[in-house]
Amino acid sequence: MRKLLVLSLVLTVVLAWAAPQMVQAADYKPEYKLSTVVGKPFPWGIAGERWAELVKEKTNGRINIKCYPGVSLVGGDQTKEYTAIRQGAIDMAIGSTINWSPQIKELNIFSMPFLMPDYKAIDALTGGEVGKEIFKILESKDTVPLAWGENGFRELSNSKRAVQKPEDLKGLKLRVVGSPLFLDTFTALGANPTQMSWADAVPALSSGAVDGQENPLTIFTVAKLHSAANQKYLTLWGYVADPLILVVNKDVWKSWTPEDQKAVREAALQAAKENIVAARKGLIAPDDSTIKEVEGLGVNVTKLTDAQKAPFKKATKEVYDKWAKQIGPELVKKAEDSVAKRK
Repeated sequence: MRKLLVLSLVLTVVLAWAAPQMVQAADYKPEYKLSTVVGKPFPWGIAGERWAELVKEKTNGRINIKCYPGVSLVGGDQTKEYTAIRQGAIDMAIGSTINWSPQIKELNIFSMPFLMPDYKAIDALTGGEVGKEIFKILESKDTVPLAWGENGFRELSNSKRAVQKPEDLKGLKLRVVGSPLFLDTFTALGANPTQMSWADAVPALSSGAVDGQENPLTIFTVAKLHSAANQKYLTLWGYVADPLILVVNKDVWKSWTPEDQKAVREAALQAAKENIVAARKGLIAPDDSTIKEVEGLGVNVTKLTDAQKAPFKKATKEVYDKWAKQIGPELVKKAEDSVAKRK
């Protein structure tokens, strides 16, 4: 009798603990939508698939994620992605700081021309006080940021000529992302920038409607822009970088148990770490295999020295100063200090 009472008591306690968990799990969506601008085999798209895979594994199938590349959940308009996350039309995303900058002005810090001279500078910002401050801002806007990923330094390509000095950009029609800062930067350099989504970019480049574009080398190689878009000239100048952010809609996040929140965060950190490795592969000395691969495709590759970058930096100084005021002088100063002190 005593054993039966003890067993009954234990069962009651277990059920009391399990009931809320079961009810909450029952409220989970059968599928969560994860948005990315590009899919596999781009490192960005691979990161989305990897995050989904890790979450399913770590939550024992309680959370199932489907990836929607091409920002298809917002009709291909990259600049609407963050608003859709806030509104709940998108559950999760791996988004570009550039694409979300129209809604979060502080994200423009990564698009300040020639602020970050190398990968250590990117890490100093995303892994330091600047990164923490930006995450706090995102947390105040109905989203839960979990990890920093990477799209990479944005390099310049075109179908007309090698670009070694600002004068070489004069009159070139360039596809740029939907950010006013990019319009200002390339206008200051004498180019003719045109904003368009990535979905529209390759057809425009192929038809000659635009002459060139700027994107990380992983985009250039996987999209085969040398042949698909006649991009025969490539300038490595690393003028801005494009960190990615793994986020979850705040209401979705709150609907999960603490255990599953922990699992999703851990999965995000792991997927982001793998993504950064993939985004930098073959681009950092002594392994410059990706650059050699591009050269092997018959592309004219120009790698600017610090001295050659100086005129470009000078030409965009007014743009830098203008946007420093809009982003916030204190945050910009914090970023500059972090870059200066990087190790």
